[in-house]
Amino acid sequence: MGLDAALKAMDPALDSGGVVRDRAFREAHAIDESEASPVVPEAVVRPRSPTQVAAVLAACHRHGVPVTPRSGGTGRVGGAVPVPGGIVLSMEGMAELKGIEPDDLRVVAGPGRILGELHRAVEAEGLFYPPDPNSWESCRLGGNIAANAGGPRAFKYGVTRNWVLGLQIVTADGTILHVGKPTAKGVTGYDLASLVVGSEGTLAVVTEATLRLIPRPEAVATLLAFLPDERTLGDAIGAVLRARIVPRCLEFLDALALDILRPQAGLDVPGDAKAMLLVEVDGADRDIEQLAETTGSLLLDAGALDVLVAQNEAERERLWGARRQMSRSMRKRARHKLSEDVVVPRSRIGALLATCRRLQETHGVRMPTYGHAGDGNLHVNFLWDDPADRPRVQAAIRGLFEAVVELGGTLSGEHGIGILKAPYLPLEQSPALIALQERIKEVFDPRGVLNPGKIFPAGARRFHGAC
Repeated sequence: MGLDAALKAMDPALDSGGVVRDRAFREAHAIDESEASPVVPEAVVRPRSPTQVAAVLAACHRHGVPVTPRSGGTGRVGGAVPVPGGIVLSMEGMAELKGIEPDDLRVVAGPGRILGELHRAVEAEGLFYPPDPNSWESCRLGGNIAANAGGPRAFKYGVTRNWVLGLQIVTADGTILHVGKPTAKGVTGYDLASLVVGSEGTLAVVTEATLRLIPRPEAVATLLAFLPDERTLGDAIGAVLRARIVPRCLEFLDALALDILRPQAGLDVPGDAKAMLLVEVDGADRDIEQLAETTGSLLLDAGALDVLVAQNEAERERLWGARRQMSRSMRKRARHKLSEDVVVPRSRIGALLATCRRLQETHGVRMPTYGHAGDGNLHVNFLWDDPADRPRVQAAIRGLFEAVVELGGTLSGEHGIGILKAPYLPLEQSPALIALQERIKEVFDPRGVLNPGKIFPAGARRFHGAC
């Protein structure tokens, strides 16, 4: 069989224990943090070096075995869910921090590095790597690059792609390449590093990343504003931006999300609050107190019921803790939960929220919403208990996606397309555009073995198998 032949071919290049076929271990790699159906891989392969990754991919390419790359398994759209008959390529063992270079403002790390560990390491040197998805304590760099992860700080600092200088990658046939540049500027050839970022492991496997850093901001202030209604959101954000203040975070909870948060927030939430806005600003020590005071005043003038300002790091962490627990808190409220991270222009957030209310009423599905109001990236959640309700949920999801596209938005801001959103890609992209991307996929992966079944709709050409 192709699988046995591939495992035999790669085995000499791997360390002892590099191929795991224990059933329990394989089952632990059958699913990510999405609602996609689990698929148990035939084996989990654990490389320790780029040359080992190359040997694994060359063997699978030769014998037609599908490969699903996996870093932390924290994805929300099924991007790390294997396909039947394939293997999982676990990158957790390639977690080395290869160097922090203060003079050149960059860091080099392996794809298995936990993002929170990377944050702490560079900040200890007085430097800053801004991308901060909510799962930063457990997600890994390889997955962040694969999904072009964002996070609350993306409003001011951008997403992962904005911070990638260069990558070492291995293509599906086992070829090791360096793409991008190790320097701050460089325009020789196509920007293949940017193409790989966000490609969800369908074009190549990242084995090393060179990331851009900046000096760490001297001070940070966190404010929590309670709003009387969702309409006040636009006024509050507009007031801050018109004052030429650029917060690094503008996080929003709608009325339904705030109701879920209220019992366990540990905060004095006003009884008449119907929405919440978490605002964070950073800058020089000498300016931060005035910046926080001005921001708070602007929020109150725009209609906020109350504004809390964290007085120390413990209070700041408490405010953020309430926001980070939103997804888990929602999971406790229903047997089933899906979250769709859609994006619309910031000026259309109000229209998107109105659409959510209409869809909720039409389909009878609870749809609490929260997310990154600064860049229009909201996480619209769908909560339900009875499995028989799934068709109504799917109808609501499709209605959401259709509305997002009509509002000039996009289907995913930071989670990617994976399996779960693949059927909806034609809502946003034309057949010609999808076909062009499929041709790019075939150039990188002519036999279709690398993370097949992801991104493209059900009718797309995916895994070709052995010839």
